[in-house]
Amino acid sequence: MSGRYPDWSTDGKDWPNREASSFVRAGGYEWHVQKMGDGPICLLIHGTGAATHSWRDVMPLLAKHHTVVAMDLPGHGFTKGMGQRPTLEGMAASVAALLDELKITPTLIVGHSAGVAIAAQLLLDRKWQIPLIGFTPALMPFPGLAAKIFPSLAKMLFTNPFVAIIFSRMAQAPGQTRKFLARSTGSNIDPAGAKYYTFLFSKSGHCDGAIRMMANWRLEALGARLGNLASPVLLVSAAKDAAIPKAAVMQAVALIPGCETQEMAALGHLAHEEDSAQATNIITEFAKTKMTA
Repeated sequence: MSGRYPDWSTDGKDWPNREASSFVRAGGYEWHVQKMGDGPICLLIHGTGAATHSWRDVMPLLAKHHTVVAMDLPGHGFTKGMGQRPTLEGMAASVAALLDELKITPTLIVGHSAGVAIAAQLLLDRKWQIPLIGFTPALMPFPGLAAKIFPSLAKMLFTNPFVAIIFSRMAQAPGQTRKFLARSTGSNIDPAGAKYYTFLFSKSGHCDGAIRMMANWRLEALGARLGNLASPVLLVSAAKDAAIPKAAVMQAVALIPGCETQEMAALGHLAHEEDSAQATNIITEFAKTKMTA
């Protein structure tokens, strides 16, 4: 686990779905992209601090009926470079640049947590009416004082060059990552998932990318535009989510015209990893009724 950033030639040797991986230059980044399957194009967008491994079990299941495309977001996993600032708007523009380079337009977008906000921003900016499914979506700003405290704290952490290094060293202690995920997400993921998160969190460059994203994250402008979404939207909450309360999900549901909602019982913020079969069923059933191409 040596080195500040993940290295594909060594660290990527046992990366999940490695055979589907390639690297693409677009928008100032060298993206790690995974693509598999055949059929309508389904784009997967992970959340803060994760990478393509977050979809490791969902991708092969979806690939039975879709061409599935996933990427490591800027500053995360194996994606490197200096493109747009990692604001919400910048992230969405960077993903759009990647899609342009790949010459694809998705017919379905699935996001997790902050990835749902990126997807919504992308839909609004491109004026697409593509169905969106958001698992444990982070679409609403923190309430009250937290709206000011958390972004400020992230900025303070980002400006301290030692924070990411300290966190990455702590993550290498046996069992610490799994305990951290249980506390912060309410999820009990399998040993494979814990292994990949431990690896990512042990890389200070990946931690730095996640902190940089949080330090630049603002959701107020997106919240004001959610009423303009013309896409069919399904937002999926999780009963034991320790990161995004159901009230925040329902607040977003109320803002999006015709938005549907479901709950995954007995699961946490990483519900799509805890029960990939259930998550895939939710995706495929919604897609059957909402996709037009």
